Amino acid sequence: MTKIILSGCTGHMGRTIRDCVAQRDHCEIVAGFGMGEHDCPFPVYTDPMLCKEHGNVIIDFSHPTLLSPLLQFACKNKIPAVICTTGLSDEQVEQIHIASQTIPIFFSANMSLGINLMIELAKKAAKILSPAFDIEIIERHHNQKIDAPSGTALMLADAINETLGGTEHYVYDRHSVREKRDKNEIGIHSIRGGTIVGEHEVLFAGNNEMLSLTHTATSKAVFAEGAINAALFLTNREAGMYNMKDMIDA
Repeated sequence: MTKIILSGCTGHMGRTIRDCVAQRDHCEIVAGFGMGEHDCPFPVYTDPMLCKEHGNVIIDFSHPTLLSPLLQFACKNKIPAVICTTGLSDEQVEQIHIASQTIPIFFSANMSLGINLMIELAKKAAKILSPAFDIEIIERHHNQKIDAPSGTALMLADAINETLGGTEHYVYDRHSVREKRDKNEIGIHSIRGGTIVGEHEVLFAGNNEMLSLTHTATSKAVFAEGAINAALFLTNREAGMYNMKDMIDA
């Protein structure tokens, strides 16, 4: 039985993960980190360092401000961690890489298998179509999402940019700049509204033709299941950084 410690257990994704774990026989949540009132059937701590329960792995769907104490707890207790929180700064990403020298860390801004396939397709399309096609990324999420652009939109942009040799720069807002579109830019646009779970589109716009790659998530469960699978994959791994590609290729 894999024992999971769930960071962000009182949030929307935390509740979804709790529901998904409850349907599995080979894992259970033994403790959580969270804030506010809750109905969790396990101990919940506001400070990770106060946790008394032993876990085999941590799943983190919380807030960037909680990253440092979470990594401190994980490294001190030698517990692998699946980091799914988005909106992290470059300094925080560096903290994750440093922690991975001590513990196994699975780090991905999106836990969907479909999104990760979309990334590979976008890289192939960019290699074939660039520079004749302009590249735009549009992401849509619910009105409660805090960070913009989404971590997944940046994953897509970074993957495309790496494929193109790092020659592209990102443009997030054009209303303040009255000039023609630069050929070496990737436009990234964020839409927030209603209860949209998550939709990402990569648009390749050429002369007289367009190619669009789109992924739509209809339930948060797709991300929860991906995180749980990553947690099971991460147990008994050596220290280091892991991602969705590692799990797919395993």
